[in-house]
Amino acid sequence: MITIIPAIDIIDGQCVRLTKGRFDTKKIYFKDPLDAAMHFEQAGIKRLHMVDLDGARQNKIVNWKVLEDVSNRTNLVIDFGGGIQSDADIQTAFDCGAEKITAGSIAVKNKQLVLSWLKKYGTEKIILGADVKNDKIAVSGWQKISQRTLIEFLEEYYSEGFREVISTDISRDGVLSGPAFKLYKDIKRKFPGLFVIASGGVSKIDDVKKLDEAGIDGVIIGKAIYEGKIKLQELKQFLC
Repeated sequence: MITIIPAIDIIDGQCVRLTKGRFDTKKIYFKDPLDAAMHFEQAGIKRLHMVDLDGARQNKIVNWKVLEDVSNRTNLVIDFGGGIQSDADIQTAFDCGAEKITAGSIAVKNKQLVLSWLKKYGTEKIILGADVKNDKIAVSGWQKISQRTLIEFLEEYYSEGFREVISTDISRDGVLSGPAFKLYKDIKRKFPGLFVIASGGVSKIDDVKKLDEAGIDGVIIGKAIYEGKIKLQELKQFLC
């Protein structure tokens, strides 16, 4: 059964969504992200994907207080990303209540540091963030595109012991055009031992069903929930 993971993206302490990662498309959905988190928990959701977009741009955790508030006031399992660039950042994330962190840009920029985290905290605590645009890995809040292909990137870290990945097709993020089904099937086929979380483009409950049928392990849903395209009630069939 696919794991349902709503997304809370944070700018200036508020719950927002962007379109294709562009900061000039920001739309605020909740002034206080805690309200969104509690709403999800009341619906039976167990896990939450939280991204500090300010942190992603500034290369340091900025909205740690939001993480702390949600962790203290809910029982959601939070995976946190955005701005984690140092030992101090990852310690802050865990101290503020994150169960897992997502290593995205830093995994491109500093492999040895990320591998030291994997060794220190274990495979259950560190998720690889693989954000893709035209098959190339994007970094720094999607503001820059590297020269590394998705498969090369995954092969490199899979061989080092990573077993969970969140992959976002940036071209689909926030546009409600449907997920990159082929992308996720290809990842799962090549790395059957990888827990693959699809992100970007989910627009209706049928998208979730198709990902589940394809054997994809998890799905992050953002704008589709906030815009009412997917009702929380519809997701109950995937909640245990």
